[in-house]
Amino acid sequence: MQRRHAVVAGAGIGGLTAAIALHRRGWRVTVCERAPEPPTTGAGIGLAPNALRALDTIGVDAARAAGSAVPATMGVRRSDGRWLTRAETSYMAARYGTPPIAVPRPAFTAALAAALPPESLRYGTTVTGVDDATGRPTVRTAEGPDLPADLVVAADGIHSPLRRAYFPEHPGLHYIGETAWRTLVDAPDLGIPSMSETWGRGERFGVTPLADGRYYLYATAVVPAGTRPADPRAELSRRFGSWHDPIPALLDRVGRFDPADVLQNDLYDLAAPLPRLHHGRIAWLGDAAHAMAPNLGQGGCQAIEDAVVLAHLLPAGDTGDSTGSGEGTGSGEAVPAALAAYTAARLDRTDAVRLRARRVGRLGALRSPLAATVRDLAVRATPTRLALRGMDDLFNGFRLPGPPRVTPG
Repeated sequence: MQRRHAVVAGAGIGGLTAAIALHRRGWRVTVCERAPEPPTTGAGIGLAPNALRALDTIGVDAARAAGSAVPATMGVRRSDGRWLTRAETSYMAARYGTPPIAVPRPAFTAALAAALPPESLRYGTTVTGVDDATGRPTVRTAEGPDLPADLVVAADGIHSPLRRAYFPEHPGLHYIGETAWRTLVDAPDLGIPSMSETWGRGERFGVTPLADGRYYLYATAVVPAGTRPADPRAELSRRFGSWHDPIPALLDRVGRFDPADVLQNDLYDLAAPLPRLHHGRIAWLGDAAHAMAPNLGQGGCQAIEDAVVLAHLLPAGDTGDSTGSGEGTGSGEAVPAALAAYTAARLDRTDAVRLRARRVGRLGALRSPLAATVRDLAVRATPTRLALRGMDDLFNGFRLPGPPRVTPG
């Protein structure tokens, strides 16, 4: 019996989630990742209730797979330590069915990869293009051989070569005006119970506790693109060393690591939405489809939603065809119809999140003392319950759509 074959370009969180979801739908899956091996270093990732709900629909328990931490509270502070807003995660769990969790990104990626057959994963394999002139795509790789496919999932990241190839008129990426540093530090003795983001003027600092006693730290600053301090540890201390506790103590732990453990990336989002999230039998997801600023913690979460919805809409992997043609009788339009339904289900939601993340980032990046003061007063004046209600469309927004319409051939 024939099985449909999906080639996934990229072994990030979105690509691996798509591969798992398709594998569990009976597809044969090949994941091509240009990196020579799985990541062993990196930062953390927060999984919001919408992402956890999506993962649950495909049988992935993120907390069990990768370990997790549930902070007692979450909120935003000023640089002197005063809370502008704070919410108990128990209240969030009651409202959304589950609290957000934080996991180390390398451990989560490894857990996702472990859910796939080992032969599905091809590290050190760079996708160079897709030939779909005949209507059935063939994936070209730098290492060879070519991979005929019934579906190509373009999960090839923010600089997606496949996005540029198929949407050459799209304006591409937009620099949002900030650079970001990320790292993990060991500090189990500090016992920090809260996940927090602190706002200054044109600078922010985030602290997320992880289950293994480490903390995921991130910081942003409004600087020209390409700004790279010679010593990132010294730069972080210069900018944030006088901020409230426990930031100085955490920065002291950063100093014990190799400078290469501090990742720095300029922040970009997509300048405009793609006209669609598919072309023929190619589907884009995650950063390749709708790169967004990290200000809502939804980049990875939306990639997970994409992957689960995509697999849900696609036909099962068993084609019911014993002839070797790759499609059962009358089912030749099933995959293209599913991808059109995927665009309809995901394009508006992901673009709304992209724009919202950009707006929130502008608030956090305000540099004018007057504007920052007005911002802080407005945030403090907003009741916590009202602020959380404004997140309902994000955290309760994941839905599995109905099946796509397939026009008989």
